[in-house]
Amino acid sequence: MTSLSLTLIVVAIFIYYLIATLLPIDKVIGRIYPYFGALLLFSAAGIGIGLVVTGAPIPELSFQNMHPDAAPIFPLLFLTISCGALSGFHATQTPIISRTTQNETNGRKIFYGMMITEGIIAMIWAAAAMSLFYGDQSLSDVLAAGGPAAVVSEVSTTMLGAIGGTLAVLGVIVLPITSGDTAFRSARMIIADYIKIDQKPIVKRVMVALPLFVVSYALTHMDFTLLWRYFSWANQTTAVIALWVGTMYLVLSRKPHWITSIPATFMTMATFTYLAYAPIGFGLPLQLSYVVAALGTLICIALFMKRVRRLSRATFAVDEPADNFSTQELLAANAAK
Repeated sequence: MTSLSLTLIVVAIFIYYLIATLLPIDKVIGRIYPYFGALLLFSAAGIGIGLVVTGAPIPELSFQNMHPDAAPIFPLLFLTISCGALSGFHATQTPIISRTTQNETNGRKIFYGMMITEGIIAMIWAAAAMSLFYGDQSLSDVLAAGGPAAVVSEVSTTMLGAIGGTLAVLGVIVLPITSGDTAFRSARMIIADYIKIDQKPIVKRVMVALPLFVVSYALTHMDFTLLWRYFSWANQTTAVIALWVGTMYLVLSRKPHWITSIPATFMTMATFTYLAYAPIGFGLPLQLSYVVAALGTLICIALFMKRVRRLSRATFAVDEPADNFSTQELLAANAAK
């Protein structure tokens, strides 16, 4: 019976994904997202206020690694707190945002503002987990008993009661659901843009979207904890790429680039370390993983600087008077740029 119920839920979610992926964004996603967002904000605000009002205990400050398996804080912390720390997934949403944003200045509110909001939400839930689960009832015990769902349920009902807790749980559930519909939609747009398939006819939308749904349904039969590890690595790797692209733009524009180059370097080291150390990667010893990651990071920086020099020369050449260069040289410089 439980297996049948789970199958029906998965089918219902996939039907919603199919509709949201194929129909215009203002027909489905644009109509229901305000309610999903309200649920998410309610759950986070309710938990945060509840911690203060109930006088929830503040654990003693400690730099000791409390993980039951002594898992290394670096790099695992920066990949476990996935979208609440740094999100490459948000960077993939530009095909949707660029088609629906009326003013370019709204980009700061949409991307920067939402990342700050999501970071705050992550901090609230982390504070709740540290405050409510320590001592006799540790977080590892709750996770072992019922997984992350048990943590979310107990925190929500403890802070907000039965009704409020149910709403808070729903607010958390909509996170992966809303990640899925926008992921399918942006993937369809990116693929269609690359292979130049007109997306006005719905038949052509189905042509692009159907293989994505076949692959994603197959992934539902994988172990979720294993799948999450791949997602965490891919998410942060995508963020690293986006940060390096942003750094390149800032360098070539002769603007301060440290706001992106420093986190790009740090997360490059983190993702390389994770790939070298984690079981889904090469499974190397931790100290050796640090060395491999450091070498990989240095190589990335060297390749980046080489590309900067090349593009800078091309930019300088194009900026010079055209009389000094042949048409072929100008075309070559523009192509390099």
